[in-house]
Amino acid sequence: MPLEFSKKLAAHETPIPGVVLYDLPVHGDNRGWFKENWQREKMIGLGLPDFRPVQNNISFNEKAGTTRGIHAEPWDKFISVATGRIFGAWVDLREGPSFGAVFTAELDPSQAIFIPRGVGNAFQTLEDNTAYTYLVNDHWSADAQGQYTFLNLADEAAAIAWPIPLAQAELSDKDKAHPRLGEVSPMPAKKTLVVGSDGQLGKALRKLYDGDASVEFASRPGFDLTTADSFNNRNWKNYSAIINAAAYTAVDAAETPEGREAAWAVNVSAVALLARTAVEHNLTLVHVSSDYVFDGVREVHPEDEAFTPLGVYGQTKAAGDAIVSVVPRHYIVRTSWVIGEGNNFVRTMAKLAAKGVKPSVVNDQYGRLSFTKDIAALIRHLLDTKAAFGTYNFSNDGPAKSWAEIASEVYEQSGASRDDVTGVTTEEYFADKSAAPRPLNSTLDLAKVREAGFEVVDSNERLKEYLKSDVDQL
Repeated sequence: MPLEFSKKLAAHETPIPGVVLYDLPVHGDNRGWFKENWQREKMIGLGLPDFRPVQNNISFNEKAGTTRGIHAEPWDKFISVATGRIFGAWVDLREGPSFGAVFTAELDPSQAIFIPRGVGNAFQTLEDNTAYTYLVNDHWSADAQGQYTFLNLADEAAAIAWPIPLAQAELSDKDKAHPRLGEVSPMPAKKTLVVGSDGQLGKALRKLYDGDASVEFASRPGFDLTTADSFNNRNWKNYSAIINAAAYTAVDAAETPEGREAAWAVNVSAVALLARTAVEHNLTLVHVSSDYVFDGVREVHPEDEAFTPLGVYGQTKAAGDAIVSVVPRHYIVRTSWVIGEGNNFVRTMAKLAAKGVKPSVVNDQYGRLSFTKDIAALIRHLLDTKAAFGTYNFSNDGPAKSWAEIASEVYEQSGASRDDVTGVTTEEYFADKSAAPRPLNSTLDLAKVREAGFEVVDSNERLKEYLKSDVDQL
């Protein structure tokens, strides 16, 4: 079969999720031919994952009928033919609904195919002196073979129609001994690691991902973000994402010498270690930011507003955001006034209402509550939908309200009187107290998160749910 010249670079989806067949432009004349076998910029522009290959392998096959596979390896592969022609067969051996899906195609030097981790790869040469070449994004080692998943070339469920019957083909004894599909243990998905899993957001993520074996949770006793050793003792090749739910959030204490040191250690130095790990291992890093990166002069804050933090806490959060922004695969979820399982403003007000206390509450700081249930759901939405990387503002929906207005609603829903809450200015409230400066306007623009397809639930609706579900624990 003659080689077709001058085809345009093109991508073709296949029945196996993530497996994509590519047409490669081949230029030739009477002397021979030339092609761009791997061209990162053009191919990424066409949708190929930026899988960062580190090793190039070539399998030379002297005779037609040589058959190899079916091997699912713990890395991604970009496969093409250097010379000759092959019949390729690919079987999805990953955990999930597409397990067992099959795709076959004939490949010559004008084609290539991307095979994600866990998809079984096999080929049969259709011409003598065929060279099969592939880029991989991890270095081969003898230890890695223990992570392979295999399938028998003659498996009845896959029912691959080999052009040259296997009885007449050249096979290795190892390939002949591989198991049938019913005996194959699917390759598990790469893991997501949640750090800071004992905080308000961490607890919400634990509930959201309960029963999902692909998500691991780490808290400080087992994974100290501030020490490099914690990062050196984990095989990051088995992970695809890190969700950073850890933060130093003691706003006022951060203004003290000890608090300043702790805030910079957790919110900046630890984030730098996370970012370096994400860059080195091509991981997605999810990081949670704060309205405190802004001075609160603007009434509504868009994602691209310049940082103008007022205090140490805001400065450390802004520094952390700047670090995370250089990670190629990152999501920064910027929130305000977080409410979840643990000590927070709503819980405090509900306790005071139950005791009959009549508090004075700040009435000139405006914003919206962000419930951890919804922050966690957004994080999962961004990861699952593979949304565009970048920064996403998030709070629950509804009009901006002052802390005093929110406290009055908590009192009313708790059976007390709204009038029990007295509004005071920030200056009056913190008179004669050592306190960090606070932004007066914390309302975040939610247009981008809506454009990403996430439904933003009204703050009042979540507040009612929270008080009903949490009342017995107050």
